[in-house]
Parts: sequence; C-alpha cells; structure tokens
Amino acid sequence: MRKVLTKLFWPVLCFFETSEEPANYKKSHRVVLNIVGALFILLSLGSATAGYVSGQLVSLIPVVVFFGVGFVAVVLGALGSRGAVAKIWGNK
Repeated sequence: MRKVLTKLFWPVLCFFETSEEPANYKKSHRVVLNIVGALFILLSLGSATAGYVSGQLVSLIPVVVFFGVGFVAVVLGALGSRGAVAKIWGNK
C-alpha cells in the first residue's frame, strides 16, 4: 500500500526528496511534522466553518493555504524518506 501511495503522491514528494543521507535527521522530526500537519488541516477546517458562517467567498484563501501546508506536511511525514524529512527542517 505504501508503494501505491508513494506513486500517487510523487508530485508532492519529488520536490523534497534527496539522494544523500541526511546528517540532521531525528525520528522526532517525522512525528512533529505529522502533528503540525494535522493541526494545519484542523485549522483549515475551522477556517472553512468560519467562512461558511460569515458567507464571505474571500475566506477560502486561508482554507486553501492551511490545507495545502497541512497536506504536504502529513504526506511528507507519512511517506517521505529520511532525506525529505531532514530537508524540510533545513540544514543546520
């Protein structure tokens, strides 16, 4: 199942994948990435609810941005390699 999902989400993953072994990878980085991604998705759902109540069409902007960031974080945290997770945290 992981191979199928990796092929499906390859357009998202290919931007972050690297062939080199990361020096700054920690297992906690993946956990935090998944938690932050889930929080951003929840934030997008809250923004969608508030936008629906207000009836403003412009309220879709934060919904799309928060959902996009959360989706990328969850996909990368769940399916990304060690190099991809380390790349999103930066080289320090």
